[in-house]
Amino acid sequence: MLYLVATPIGNLSDITFRAIEVLKACDYILCEDTRHSLILLQHYHIHKPLKSYHKFNEASQADRIVEDLQSGKQICLLSDAGTPGISDPGADLVKLCVEHNLSVTAIPGPCAAIQALSCSGLPTDRFQFWGFLPKKEGELKRDLQTIFAYPGTTICYESPHRLLKVLELIHTLQPERHLVIARELTKKFEEIVRGTATQLLAHWQEKILKGEIVLLISPPTEEQQHDWSAWTPEEHVLWIQENYGISRKEAIKLAAELRGVPKRQIYQLFHESTSSVSDS
Repeated sequence: MLYLVATPIGNLSDITFRAIEVLKACDYILCEDTRHSLILLQHYHIHKPLKSYHKFNEASQADRIVEDLQSGKQICLLSDAGTPGISDPGADLVKLCVEHNLSVTAIPGPCAAIQALSCSGLPTDRFQFWGFLPKKEGELKRDLQTIFAYPGTTICYESPHRLLKVLELIHTLQPERHLVIARELTKKFEEIVRGTATQLLAHWQEKILKGEIVLLISPPTEEQQHDWSAWTPEEHVLWIQENYGISRKEAIKLAAELRGVPKRQIYQLFHESTSSVSDS
């Protein structure tokens, strides 16, 4: 059996009795960072063999882990903090176990995304988890357009040194969009700040931004919503291109995603339009 054990995202007291029992009873523990996990394990007097399992060695470790599970070993998987499998290598191991008909169960507990959502003040009846936003500006713009159209709250993870760049881009694209930033959740310097991108940028203008960060983006207001069905595909593409400063190719891809049609269908419309102009 593979156990996905949720661990504290900050405060070491945020762990369940069941998690401690399972960790004490397993054969060994897979850790994203053994040094980091050792702090928690020593705090609860858990003495088990620790094995490193992270994105740089997951492929080389996979066969051995599967063999151990097939032989009947009880293995626990820990991420550095929170619930394993959420934006970390654990997801690939779970998929592998499913492919080999091996039992997997989760020991529920802390998750930064849900923690941030629950106290954000944004709608919780519909939400999506986006994970880490892209680093390249073109890809980031495209992702943000999709997020802005989503009729619910979007939860993203972001690093301190990239957050301000993301806020600056959101300010350019959607200056009135309401945002929430949850930082250092459950830790001594926990901070939850709400406002527009401009307000959040001003808040950190003279501060050094540190810690684990969750960025939440509100759903569009009625004024920010657009009825794509009332527009032709060409109008939709041109509107996206003009308002968000992205290339025609990127705008076509995004319009296709938002309209739920193959992108080649919209490419063809522009090709036919260009051909008609040339013929005339």
